[in-house]
Amino acid sequence: MSEKKTLRRSRDDRVIAGVCGGLGSYFKIDPVILRVIWVLLIFGFGTGILAYLICWLVIPPEPEYIVMEAEDE
Repeated sequence: MSEKKTLRRSRDDRVIAGVCGGLGSYFKIDPVILRVIWVLLIFGFGTGILAYLICWLVIPPEPEYIVMEAEDE
């Protein structure tokens, strides 16, 4: 059974809120690259702060635990 791909804020790979860590995991990109892009957006256009805050509010965090389903034999 394939795992469902969901966008979540990271609990492990976080600097502020885990947005870049979660996006990096979802898109299979190094979160450092995403952090550099956020900084460029903040200082270049000023839209990075608003976009980060919106992502922080909209993207749910990863669950604290993972529920394992039993396989039927």
